[in-house]
Amino acid sequence: MKEKVRIFLETDLLEKYLLGTTSAEESAQVERYIAMYPEVRNTYQELEENLEAFAKLYSRKTPEGLRERIFNGIRNQRSGRRRFIRYAIAASIAALFFAGSSYFFWNQNQSLQQENAMVNNKIQVLEADMRQQLEDVRNQFIVLNNPQTRKYLVNGNQKARDLKAIAYVNPVKKLSYINVRNLPQLPENQCYQMWAEVNGEMVNLGILRDLDDKDKLLALPYGEKAMSYITIEPEGGNTSPTVQNIVANIKY
Repeated sequence: MKEKVRIFLETDLLEKYLLGTTSAEESAQVERYIAMYPEVRNTYQELEENLEAFAKLYSRKTPEGLRERIFNGIRNQRSGRRRFIRYAIAASIAALFFAGSSYFFWNQNQSLQQENAMVNNKIQVLEADMRQQLEDVRNQFIVLNNPQTRKYLVNGNQKARDLKAIAYVNPVKKLSYINVRNLPQLPENQCYQMWAEVNGEMVNLGILRDLDDKDKLLALPYGEKAMSYITIEPEGGNTSPTVQNIVANIKY
């Protein structure tokens, strides 16, 4: 036996080659020696047979039903995964539905609260208006029926000769009202406006219209030595009285 073959066989390269742990260079050397030298080829075949016999000797029989259990496990995992996905999707949809429902009901609740607040405000305004109207009716009754009430006849000047009104002043209750009986016709671009001078201040009492109810009383601000005026102003009213257009005045 050649020396180099003997040295090669004394190494573990054949065993490593059988086990697949040789490097590319070592595998090339082993394959070259197997092809070139019968001694190496025989030894390799013998090692291969021994390894196969050893593997058969210590191999274990596959338990019955193992394959089926493995495949069943895989199918169950897939089925479980699919169920999990379905549950996750259903949970997501439920969460979205719950979130949407929560927002819807929250929004509805906010709307109801706003509507409730608006209704309460309207009720409060109506109650205040009703109280004011009742107070006004009570004051009118006092003024018209109290013997201490003074009456002042008001006639228009040359610019409104047919203007007729009656002022009612009660110094005890400190109440003043005026009943406009007649207002002469004006051009469409003009209107009558009423003012009151109280404690040195001019108060705008608003525009006078030809009233359907001839007995209606309009409240006047009460003041010591107060003065009221009726003027002719541009349609829509003015912010201050036009002195040259005064058609009636009331002292009380």
